[in-house]
Amino acid sequence: MNTTPPDFQTLSPDRIIDAVEAAIGQRMTGFTSPLPSYINRVYELQTMAEERVIAKFYRPGRWEKAALLEEHEFMQDCGAAEIPVVLPMELQNGFTIEEVDGIYFSVYPKRLGREFEIIHDEDWKRIGTLIARIHNVGQAKEAPSRIHLHPAESTASDVNRLIDGGFIPLQQLSEFKSVCGRILEIATQLFEDTERIRIHGDCHSGNVIFRPESGIMLIDFDDMMTGPAVQDLWFLLPDYVEKCQREIDLMVEGYELFRQFDRKTIRLIEPLRAMRIIYFLAWCSRQSKDFQFRNNFPDWGSDAFWQIELNGLNNQLVIIKEALEEY
Repeated sequence: MNTTPPDFQTLSPDRIIDAVEAAIGQRMTGFTSPLPSYINRVYELQTMAEERVIAKFYRPGRWEKAALLEEHEFMQDCGAAEIPVVLPMELQNGFTIEEVDGIYFSVYPKRLGREFEIIHDEDWKRIGTLIARIHNVGQAKEAPSRIHLHPAESTASDVNRLIDGGFIPLQQLSEFKSVCGRILEIATQLFEDTERIRIHGDCHSGNVIFRPESGIMLIDFDDMMTGPAVQDLWFLLPDYVEKCQREIDLMVEGYELFRQFDRKTIRLIEPLRAMRIIYFLAWCSRQSKDFQFRNNFPDWGSDAFWQIELNGLNNQLVIIKEALEEY
């Protein structure tokens, strides 16, 4: 019995082509072009009918199959509501997920587009409108296998991972526990009675593209989660809340054309920013033994690294307290 955990080393070009051919029931040419992606492995391929497809191989151990299917279900629900999304193809097995060498993968039709530039007031409103339509779909179902974005759940788990895994140097451990504990305490109180629905989860400008035939659309639902609606708004802001009132007001104006927005949740933005910092630190800890990660982040985990991160978390705690005085 083979007990070796799956990894991307088995994904040779021939293995990729064979897997995709079997999955979609079409012969492929020898064209295999890797696309930029650190977490997953993504390739552009071509069928013998000269149609380009995108094969996405998910990092082993990151998501269970049920979680991937919930991501695809959310996207399909958006498509059914006539919200422009690039949907995964139904495969020969009747699902949108297949497996090769213990690695899950899906296949998408290739769709061209460019990053949407937010320049004018109407651009902010359009994005708000799109997000509201997606959230109307998101509230209709649950996603029990995905991350539940909450300080006492997902963020507390991230903090515990960093502490229990021994990633924090001993001389900085007490300060890390203190600042994270205070952030979690404040954020948990603010999250009380806050609605959580299926959301995109990673709604930054790089994931908003424009296609002439379909307008603006969100791509890459890989971090889809259950969380507060405001999570999909603040990622797009160019600065801290106090400097972005105009952008917030414009997005909310567009949002409320399709869905009521709870303006009290604006006070969650700076705590959510702190939670994202902690999430990213925990994410890095999961990749810290990866050779490619060490090349890209050579100083990760050093005393100097953690002092910079602690300074950032302490500064964010001050910003959270100041923002609360405004709301």
